[in-house]
Amino acid sequence: MLFTGQYEHSIDAKQRLAVPAEIRSQWRPEVHGGAWFAVPWTGGIIRLYPELDFTNRAKTGFLSLTPDEDEAELQATLFGFSVRIEMDAAGRIRLPEEMLKLTNLGSEVVLIGAGDRMEIRDRASWRATKASRLAQLPELIDRISARRERGSR
Repeated sequence: MLFTGQYEHSIDAKQRLAVPAEIRSQWRPEVHGGAWFAVPWTGGIIRLYPELDFTNRAKTGFLSLTPDEDEAELQATLFGFSVRIEMDAAGRIRLPEEMLKLTNLGSEVVLIGAGDRMEIRDRASWRATKASRLAQLPELIDRISARRERGSR
């Protein structure tokens, strides 16, 4: 599933967030799974991955029975903080209170389509950085292209 767009929403007093109707209408449990995986990220972000995408990525070479110290720490942090979240009948997900505190997200948020995932971000911060994000896009593309070129050698 390709996630695009921006959706301004609120997290209610019970830590519930409505998944946009546009996303729900494309959701296929047999393709995406019956739930989301929420992963807290740096910078006050929660990343939402479709269940089957998250589990498939976890299976493809990321896990090992003999991880080195850094890999073990990454796995413990990433999977230890990740939470499987089901949508209710109204199309809402309930975000864990601890995750909201950890990311310092308030009730006014924006869901951002980020290609393979959705991201939950602070609404005011997102609004304040929209113009600069667009202005920095060419530089960002150049940096990523240069990294990819170095990696293919």
